[in-house]
Amino acid sequence: MDCLFCKIVAGEVPSETVFEDDAVLAFRDINPQAPTHILVIPKDHVASAAELEDRHAGDLVAIFKAAAEIASAEGIAQTGYRLITNIGREAGQTVFHLHFHLIGGRPMGWPPG
Repeated sequence: MDCLFCKIVAGEVPSETVFEDDAVLAFRDINPQAPTHILVIPKDHVASAAELEDRHAGDLVAIFKAAAEIASAEGIAQTGYRLITNIGREAGQTVFHLHFHLIGGRPMGWPPG
């Protein structure tokens, strides 16, 4: 297994877990870009959003529900947060396992840098 996030799911690489259920794992980013920066991933390996199929619909619902629960627990649900996924190298994807960056705790501009 070469995928870093699959190794985190398997418990082979440590992470600071903030949420886990049967379908989703969420953990703090090791290089946070905001006071709250958490990665929310499906436990099943999917390289990116471009690889999603109908069978992944339940995982996506679980990811978005987890993100809302995490944002509430982190105290950023009311002030706002971003949920971002990058697709491909030019978009900034560096780990090829679908993941969403849950970012908040500070004002953000648009477009992002």
